[in-house]
Amino acid sequence: MAALRGLLGRPLASYYLLISSSGLLLVIGLTMVFSATGPRDIADDGNAFAALGKQGLFALVGLVVFWICQRLPAGTFRALARPVLGVSIALLLFLNGLNALAAIRKVDVVHLGPIQNDKLKLWLHIGSFQVQPSEFLKLGLILWAAGVIARKGPALNHWRELAMPLFPVVALLFLLVGYEDLGTMLILLAIVVGLLWAAGVRMRVFANLSVVGLVGIGGLIAAASGTGSEGEGGNYRFARLLTFFNPPADCADSGCYQGIQARYAIDNGGWFGVGLGEGRLKWNWLPAADNDFIFAVIAEELGVIGCVVVLALFGVIAYTGLRIARRIGDPFRRLVAAAITTWLVAQALINIGGVVGLIPITGVPLPFISDGGSALVANLAGVGILASFARAEPDAARALHARPPARWVRLLWAPLPPLPQTPAASRPAAPAAGRATRERAGVSGERRR
Repeated sequence: MAALRGLLGRPLASYYLLISSSGLLLVIGLTMVFSATGPRDIADDGNAFAALGKQGLFALVGLVVFWICQRLPAGTFRALARPVLGVSIALLLFLNGLNALAAIRKVDVVHLGPIQNDKLKLWLHIGSFQVQPSEFLKLGLILWAAGVIARKGPALNHWRELAMPLFPVVALLFLLVGYEDLGTMLILLAIVVGLLWAAGVRMRVFANLSVVGLVGIGGLIAAASGTGSEGEGGNYRFARLLTFFNPPADCADSGCYQGIQARYAIDNGGWFGVGLGEGRLKWNWLPAADNDFIFAVIAEELGVIGCVVVLALFGVIAYTGLRIARRIGDPFRRLVAAAITTWLVAQALINIGGVVGLIPITGVPLPFISDGGSALVANLAGVGILASFARAEPDAARALHARPPARWVRLLWAPLPPLPQTPAASRPAAPAAGRATRERAGVSGERRR
């Protein structure tokens, strides 16, 4: 324990913990995507590396975005907040327009030149690329809402200050996202809760907001109809909720099929797993094995030990993100760090909870691990922002300035962070001493005269 406290007491401990844990999760993710998609890709076109190559390309793009974000100061993130949020909302509005047009025409996909939606109504296809706007909406909401809350300061505990302009924008986002993607809406709700908790909002406000949030979620569950992402007819969200609390004897055609197959995979894996690449449930038994249910593939092939490793790495990210938020004095950076940590950890818990049967299935990807380009790039951008803030911790900034890295390292990796400002209470001491010295010198001069 003494050695562990010594390691955690080092100035750049937060930075290295963040880099190592997220890097290991990324490596595990690429490995498990290859394991989950290799047999399918061989059967489809004979190339076992098709999905891995695509995910690897997105990982490279995400690493470039991470490198850019960890070089930027807090002022740049403040300036980027509105553009990122505005572009994300514009893409969501465009996607919802295509989905509405598809509903009017009674088709799954609408083509508009090289742009089209998809039958799941969550992605925009632009030529050969696909984008999920809701993933970048999470980052935009974090940066924008953190700036708004930081400017309001202590006045945030008043309802009028809390409501404008935060609530109207959040309500708009919930409407744009929640009808088609309840899982992402829950992540957005968790982000808002994390921001308000980090800002120190009173518990009475949390209680009132919880009631409003539950009513809104219930309304979205009741309003969902049509075909779900897995092909269920009718109100598929309500069907999933019913089958979670009262599973039927036969799950072949109901909303519990995915959950049952995931539990089979977990049971088949045991403590140590059947071996990497040796899982059987991914062979057209477990739906979305490379995405929403990739944790079940980990459980089958790597066993309980592999699941514990993944959970421990997310625990390190949770600890590190909250440590960064606690050590930073700037309100904006503190709020952003707490919100990004809430986003990544809440999304991991919702995904894993649905796979193991602790909560109803919502269909959100597992950060850093699930197959999906937009989610991976957004996750790595969030880690890059946290890394920038970790280097700006007071002890870390002083240590980097005391022994600065070589110039080529600063040019290629990251510049020196700004030194922490001296507290205002301690700054007047030196001028006061200077005035006392001048006054004594003046008295001595009078005596000499």
